[in-house]
Amino acid sequence: MTYTPAAPPLVDTKEGRRFLEWFQRELATLARAGNDQQEFLYLSVLHVAPSKPRAGLIVYADGVDWNPGSGEGLYRYTVALAWVFIG
Repeated sequence: MTYTPAAPPLVDTKEGRRFLEWFQRELATLARAGNDQQEFLYLSVLHVAPSKPRAGLIVYADGVDWNPGSGEGLYRYTVALAWVFIG
């Protein structure tokens, strides 16, 4: 996903223009930072179950401190309120 900042509205005061210039620089910095990233998903290894899981949640369990059923790996939480091993 690529972010491109839109042009801000026109401002009639000197302070307003200074603010918009600063804000545009900040947006451009954020856009460059986000656009330079490789596309990947990083999941932190969890050692305890999430306190409030919801259906659709995907986690990486360590399999030792917290073992949802099949050891270390990826799990998804279902509408049936169960952890399902996915890899």
